[in-house]
Amino acid sequence: MKTSFSPKNNPRVIIIQKLYGKFFNKDEQIIFPKHRFKKFIKDIVSGTIERDDLLIEELDKKLGNDFNFINLDKLFQVILKSATYELLYKPNISINIIIKEYLNASNFFIDNSQTKYLNALLDTLAKKIRSHNA
Repeated sequence: MKTSFSPKNNPRVIIIQKLYGKFFNKDEQIIFPKHRFKKFIKDIVSGTIERDDLLIEELDKKLGNDFNFINLDKLFQVILKSATYELLYKPNISINIIIKEYLNASNFFIDNSQTKYLNALLDTLAKKIRSHNA
């Protein structure tokens, strides 16, 4: 029996929502409701906010000169920042899991063609970050 997959149960969906709210509404107070992955969600959200400038710098460095982070859709910016944070600071989580989870979460926000582009960006980013930190 297949269980229904709800966005409110997906920690990466919650992470994306919290970060989007905070980055694009600086006055928003972040409240973390009860969730079985609350500690993980709080860690990723807080870490991404604290290291925002470093993450943007890392994204620009790893994705090359043809890539312009500021021109990306705001949702893509949030997903890439949080995924980059996980790739850099959560070495115990595999690349495949990080990419798969963010792609699954992105399905609630963007259409299929954009998901393919996001997959390419995450894959390139993951290979460059993890190969240098290995």
